[in-house]
Amino acid sequence: MSTSIDKSAAKSLSVQAIVFAEIIWAVLALLFFLLFSVAEPGQDRPVWYSYGTSVFEVVAFLAAAILCFRNWRSPQIVSGRKVWFGIGMGMLCYFVGGVLFTFWETYLGRDAAVSPGDFFYVPAYLFLGWGMVMAFADRRLNLEVWQWGIVAGIATISIAFATWLTISPEKTASADLFGIEPVSAQTIATPAKPTVKATQVAPKPGSQTPKVQPLVPQAVPSPQTAPSVLPFVLRAAPVKSEEQKPPAWVSAIEDTLAPFKTFLDYFYVMADVFILIVATTLLLAFWGGRFSQSWRMIAAAAFSLYIADMWFKYATARLENYQSGGLLEIFWVLSGVLFGIGAALEYDLSRSRRGGRRQA
Repeated sequence: MSTSIDKSAAKSLSVQAIVFAEIIWAVLALLFFLLFSVAEPGQDRPVWYSYGTSVFEVVAFLAAAILCFRNWRSPQIVSGRKVWFGIGMGMLCYFVGGVLFTFWETYLGRDAAVSPGDFFYVPAYLFLGWGMVMAFADRRLNLEVWQWGIVAGIATISIAFATWLTISPEKTASADLFGIEPVSAQTIATPAKPTVKATQVAPKPGSQTPKVQPLVPQAVPSPQTAPSVLPFVLRAAPVKSEEQKPPAWVSAIEDTLAPFKTFLDYFYVMADVFILIVATTLLLAFWGGRFSQSWRMIAAAAFSLYIADMWFKYATARLENYQSGGLLEIFWVLSGVLFGIGAALEYDLSRSRRGGRRQA
């Protein structure tokens, strides 16, 4: 009896440790984004910040992939092994895609609108969507009318927002999430030129031969002269070196991937909308049940992934010279964290259910 209690306590402690570690990782990532995501006016974000955001993201997805594969290897898992195999493969592909994306954008300094990471991002969405569909493929969905209404409402809003982002995007002034413009976009006030007032010196009284004195120009500053801020702006402006020419193989990859940009833009938008709808359906289908906790986390993870992708789509399409690392990109980290927590909760609930049957 004591042995079973000790095993149960060890299992619960293991799950608690995993959930606690995931939460700590999310909090550290949030603090990192809040403290360093806003660059000084006229300056780019430092390179170490870009690497830091990438580390938080890829570690979260790698941990989620490991936890999902643990569920896939367990014959006791309730939702089905195919479900967690698909989600795990999606997390693994997202991890590899994030590593390649960081190498392409941060290390090589290239435009990451289309990068080698897309070779793994595309199958990541396919695996993720397939795994989530398999969760109810063999089950009959018995949703109430109001639940179908929620699904339809979320589908309508997400599709409308994605359509607005995709159709006829227009570039706006360069600004980050907080509306801070760089120095190059600000208007520099130049001092007005001083006006010259001519004065004539009158001859002294009693002089016989008055001489006409030459005009003496006197500089009278204009009362509306603005203070000069040019030296401060010049000191704050960064000194940019000449852009180095990329290697031949980098240019070849860019030329090869450039025609796929439009297709990838539409694919990611449709994939995000589809995954969000499926996650909402699963959340409502398992609502109130014993295993609803894990699917709540999965639904929240899908929603976080949707927010991060839509923000990146908006920033790259409508903001000029956007750099990765904006504050809303924290939702990518939260997505990986929530997928990992959902997998850990599913594993613990499945094992406890199996143990309860054995005792009975």
